[in-house]
Amino acid sequence: MIFTRWSAKFPGTQRRGAARSDRAAPRPASGTPSGPPETAPEAAAVPAAVDGTPSPPTAAATGSVPAARAEHEDTAASQEATPAALPPTVDALSVHEILGTIPALVAVVYGPEHRLAYVNGAYATVFGARPAGRTAREALPELDALGLLPLMDQVLRSGKPRTVKSRKVAGGAGGAGGDRTRDGYYTFTCTPIEVAASGPAPDPEVACVAPHKGVLVFGADVTDQIESAERLRASEASQREAAVTLQRSLLPQELEQPDDLRVAATYQPGGTDAAVGGDWYDVITLGAGRTALVIGDVMGRGVRAAAVMGQLRTAVRAYARLDLPPHEVLQLLDGLAAEIDASQIATCVYAVHDPNEGRLVYASAGHLPILVRDPDGSVRRAAEPTGPPLGTGGWLHTSGSVPLGPGSSAVLYTDGLVERRDKDIDDGVEALERAFAGAAGAPDIVCDRLLRSLGITATHDDDVAILVLQHPERTGHDAELFHNAALELHGGTEAAPRARAFASGVLASWRFSPELHDLGVLAASELVANSLQHGHPPMRLRLRRTDRRLIIEVTDGDDHLPRRRRAEPVDEAGRGISIVATIASAWGSRRTPGGGKAVWCEFALPRG
Repeated sequence: MIFTRWSAKFPGTQRRGAARSDRAAPRPASGTPSGPPETAPEAAAVPAAVDGTPSPPTAAATGSVPAARAEHEDTAASQEATPAALPPTVDALSVHEILGTIPALVAVVYGPEHRLAYVNGAYATVFGARPAGRTAREALPELDALGLLPLMDQVLRSGKPRTVKSRKVAGGAGGAGGDRTRDGYYTFTCTPIEVAASGPAPDPEVACVAPHKGVLVFGADVTDQIESAERLRASEASQREAAVTLQRSLLPQELEQPDDLRVAATYQPGGTDAAVGGDWYDVITLGAGRTALVIGDVMGRGVRAAAVMGQLRTAVRAYARLDLPPHEVLQLLDGLAAEIDASQIATCVYAVHDPNEGRLVYASAGHLPILVRDPDGSVRRAAEPTGPPLGTGGWLHTSGSVPLGPGSSAVLYTDGLVERRDKDIDDGVEALERAFAGAAGAPDIVCDRLLRSLGITATHDDDVAILVLQHPERTGHDAELFHNAALELHGGTEAAPRARAFASGVLASWRFSPELHDLGVLAASELVANSLQHGHPPMRLRLRRTDRRLIIEVTDGDDHLPRRRRAEPVDEAGRGISIVATIASAWGSRRTPGGGKAVWCEFALPRG
């Protein structure tokens, strides 16, 4: 029994409830008649216990429970029932206390004129104290300067909140009352509210007898976020500038300008990040008036792609010095690309222009077709062959050719110019054909017009490289500076004298100086003698003059290339090429498509 009565003190149990019922209506002791509960003397003690002033215990009230124990239980019940023990509700908090402790800017306005009802301490710290009751245009000029007043009108009419992000607040914008000296950025949210009329308005002249529709302006300080974002953008811009500088440093700083072609190129990095691509182009003069033109694209972006691009471009220039046919150059590049980085794939077009033949001989490794515009303005694509990209291996590339005579133009480009995510790439090539057909002017102007016609802007998401070449028609005085002369040699003892006489007559007609005339005749004689001794028919002597050089070239049917060697005093041969290399500005040799070879030398013409 004692255990049961003590257990009734545990809160929230049924035994406690039973114990309280027993105290409210105790069972009479043995031998005492029981009466109605409401007549029991213990019933009067309950209100006293709730009020917190329990009456003195009596023997009848205590029963078998000690008086001290009963008093403790009544005191605990009284504490549980006291309202002061409950947590405070939000309704009990002051709005001024809530808004005043918020570090954000808070202003409350009411009415169609946005009369000021309240600004918190954070707002006053930034802009200074503001007089209540005045219109926002008068009391809050900073909101007018930030363009928030029209926004507040919209909120008041629509009843929907509006937000403007990252508005700049200049240091000291609030006048003498504000203590902020540096610029800040705030995101303002205007929320519709009702301003209750519980008394006179802050301005005695304004009566406030009914609730007003108002606007709560909440300004969150985002200065740290904006400054961090600006620092991040500055860092990204610096990294991008460094990456673009690296990319451009790997491209030719100045294009070589051939005698017979006008050439221009442009490169535009794609996107706004630091991961530039691997597009490249190059123009390489091969000698004897021939020019190699290259454009390529390493798949992927970043420093890795740029590094592979730089190595391939260097390799192309080295292979071009061998004066190999285009398909053989690509064959060498294919093996090198796999050795550089097997995971990188690159496309490339290598083309060679020979003014004597008026054709563009080319080979393609997975690249887009060359476009050629004829003198009549029609544009056509250079036909196949096109092999797989570089680095795949196991493919024998082949060369093709397309006419490129005087008055014709051609454009080589990367896929960033014509490829779009939502269109087929053939549609882009067709758009380029139409743009190229109407793009007149010098090569650099054509590059700019193609970029604009294809919609390439600074925010384009892919790198773009364009190489434009023109074979101009020569007329008037310009035509007088370009001449060609050729002589077929049939072998025999009379071939050398005929060659010398032919060269002497041609050079005299071109009005060269006596010194250059004699050197040209000597070079032609040595090249013809070398061909007669080590080659076989058909043989041809060709002389060509441009505005900058004199070119002498001899072709024959033997494909063994000559090399310069040191002749001993007792040797009767081996000095011809050495003589030519000594007197000429440059010399070289190459194999011709028909199975023979060509040996040439050049003399630079004096300027003026």
